[in-house]
Amino acid sequence: MSSWKPSASFDTLRLRARLNAAIREFMARRDVLEVETPILSLAGNTEPNIASFPLEFSGRTDGAPRTRWLRTSPEHPLKRLLCAGLGDCYELGRVFRDGEAGGRHNPEFTMLEWYRLGMDHLELAGETAALVRMALALVGRDASVEAICYRELYQRELGIDPMTAPDELLRAAFGTTLDPDGLVRDDWLDLLMTHRIQPGLDADAILIVHDYPASQCALARIRQPGSTHAGDPPVAERFELYLGPLELANGYHELADAQEQRARFERDVMVRRGRGAPAPAVDAHLLDALAHGLPGCAGVALGVDRLLMAMLRTPAIADVLAFDFARA
Repeated sequence: MSSWKPSASFDTLRLRARLNAAIREFMARRDVLEVETPILSLAGNTEPNIASFPLEFSGRTDGAPRTRWLRTSPEHPLKRLLCAGLGDCYELGRVFRDGEAGGRHNPEFTMLEWYRLGMDHLELAGETAALVRMALALVGRDASVEAICYRELYQRELGIDPMTAPDELLRAAFGTTLDPDGLVRDDWLDLLMTHRIQPGLDADAILIVHDYPASQCALARIRQPGSTHAGDPPVAERFELYLGPLELANGYHELADAQEQRARFERDVMVRRGRGAPAPAVDAHLLDALAHGLPGCAGVALGVDRLLMAMLRTPAIADVLAFDFARA
């Protein structure tokens, strides 16, 4: 039996250490402060497609709930620090997502998340591409960079307008028999991205996809027609960054409206309950912080394990982990 042995090579573990050091140097040059935030919290992630791990605390709580949640990202506490006035900051650490294990997923993985005051999502997308190119240089590689809006990408690659095409056309564009029961419009758009667009992306190219349908806003601002950057229909000011077929990063021009954030949390909870899924408590600390005031900023989360996979051209996340889930 050799299951006690590491799943990654020693050379890969050394590369991970070099990458972590390079990330910290990248941030230090830009005066972005490294911080550490809680891994256990009172609130879990309400996003319907992400599952949090619940834990029961056995010690004294002084009346607080015993159920705590392993973080799926450090987003909420980092935003609380921004609201408190800390300024540009980042965290490089482990996060946890239930039900995600396989060739490209591990239930615990390393995430880099950072926030930049005064930037919008497009400016931060450029900085994210610079970080990825810095990482590629560690293995003697580089990549071209292309930025394209979500709508134009689907029109170019699939010949459909994702903002206006009827659901029947989206299903037809998928091209494979699939049970449509329970799938909504955004599910079909996601399937087209993951199954029709991503597999054909150039392994030596960084693709920044920005300005998503407003229905996919997550924690991003929505830009309405008639604003400074008028658009029709409204779009979510967010981006995703791909290196080849791997999605590496997801970023937002951050929503600062506490009431709108509460409404989005409540919509998430309704969706989760409709699916019979656990509904973690809404993060009251974040809502209080947003009510105090979040400075104008953009934030992004980047999967470090995915970045290592892309750097080494491996499709298996186990190849970049000291011990993957099966060996943990």
